[in-house]
Amino acid sequence: MKILLLGANGQLGSDIVRASHSFEIIPWLRCDLDITDNDALKTKLMQQPFDVLINCTSYHNTDQAETNAGLAFSINAHAVKEMALLCKEKKARFMHISTDYVFSHGKTPLTETSSPSPLNVYGASKLMGETLAQAVYDDVMIFRVASLFGIAGASGKGGNFVETMIRLGREKGKLRVIADQIMSPTATADIAEMLIKALEANIPSGIYHAVNTGYTSWYEFAKQIIAGAQVNAVVEPISAAEYPSITMRPSYSALDNSKLARLIGPIPTWQAALDKYL
Repeated sequence: MKILLLGANGQLGSDIVRASHSFEIIPWLRCDLDITDNDALKTKLMQQPFDVLINCTSYHNTDQAETNAGLAFSINAHAVKEMALLCKEKKARFMHISTDYVFSHGKTPLTETSSPSPLNVYGASKLMGETLAQAVYDDVMIFRVASLFGIAGASGKGGNFVETMIRLGREKGKLRVIADQIMSPTATADIAEMLIKALEANIPSGIYHAVNTGYTSWYEFAKQIIAGAQVNAVVEPISAAEYPSITMRPSYSALDNSKLARLIGPIPTWQAALDKYL
């Protein structure tokens, strides 16, 4: 099976390359394809043979998306639709990475049938990408991920949360972290394994929540990071209201991964994933 991977040098893409030992993978970087160029997108994808297209590209800087909505929707929605149409023409499977930010609130981990309610441009553009892809092609797999940490870091974000907490903890000795936003911290290495197992098991098309098992607040996550990395720093809880941002973020976006786990096997907890990462 031949896999074309878009965004191969990103935080998740890098780990997919490392995990794809059972398949032939073609890693494309940003310099190989400008997905905002519709003509280039069509020409290059039609010329390249592949059985599966994995799209890890995304305009994921949430603050910048608020003031660059056109670009966010171009990359996260309209380009995704074109990819799905091209996969349909080539009879190839389309695997697309989405986000927990399609949600805004809840009380228990959200399932694939929970009603989306994005609060910001990023979440709205990613939800539109999901909708458009599934509207034009039936062999589409949507994997919603969340709160990623991987060795490659997040391009456009200046690293990941784990590395940021360790760096600031060492520099300042004190961290103030939001305690009233709940999410599912997830290692990109584990997502990569989930995607490869999903291909190996030939699971049905549809939406899946590909996150580590469990959920926590950013504050509790930070405490675990500081303790696990043995950094001499104090972590204090604050409310989201005390941390001003131009982007509204979900108060609760913990995802239930049981649908995917039933098909590919047990998924590690976020605590185990953090320990392994550290």
